[in-house]
Amino acid sequence: MECMEQKSEESMPAKLPVFHNAAVKDVKWSQQGHFLLSCGYDCTSRLIDVEKGLETQVFRQDQIVGVIKLHPDDSNLFLSEGSKGQIKLCDARTGKVVHDYNQNLGLILDVEFTMNGKQFISSSDVSQSNASENAIIVWDVSREVPLSNQVYVEAYTCPCVSRHQFDSIFVSQSNGNYVVIFTTTPPYRLNKYKQYEGHVVSGFPIKCNFSLDGKKLASGSSDCSIYIYDYQL
Repeated sequence: MECMEQKSEESMPAKLPVFHNAAVKDVKWSQQGHFLLSCGYDCTSRLIDVEKGLETQVFRQDQIVGVIKLHPDDSNLFLSEGSKGQIKLCDARTGKVVHDYNQNLGLILDVEFTMNGKQFISSSDVSQSNASENAIIVWDVSREVPLSNQVYVEAYTCPCVSRHQFDSIFVSQSNGNYVVIFTTTPPYRLNKYKQYEGHVVSGFPIKCNFSLDGKKLASGSSDCSIYIYDYQL
């Protein structure tokens, strides 16, 4: 991994020591910017002190870890998900798993906390099980139970979920070549009258996310383009 200090266009990347034994799948910054959380094909999640260049914690699993997400209010907690459909909430202070979330899911594609951090949304590959109602599930963080698995019932997987910074909604990238909108409050309703389309997903893990001011939604596309949508229209 490399870290780039944004002082000038000529800044050179600072290389961190190699801690993973296989390819890295996901990397997240801590809220304070002092640590990196990474995961990968070596079935681990690793917490790295960027300033010291030291690995401070290792979380080992029996699955390839493809997605990690830090808790919005407590940066010591993070979700870790992987190839066997297992979702775990881990504590960086103790190095232990706090909660396990099991629903016999397929490969976990993405995860996102709600604004208050009391629920999270998971997206999984249900193409092998034909259980489209499990494509997107809203979970209760503390009780380890799904609150709703009837959020999205179309016959498409969703490689990305992203929460709006200010409004009580989240969006999901669909392999149907559109981005769909849901509420983050019960009953987690699908917006049937508005979606963002024009880009192409074509089965690739295409991501989407909101701008920092929440006014724009950006999506990648399999035609090698980036599409910018006006969220407020």
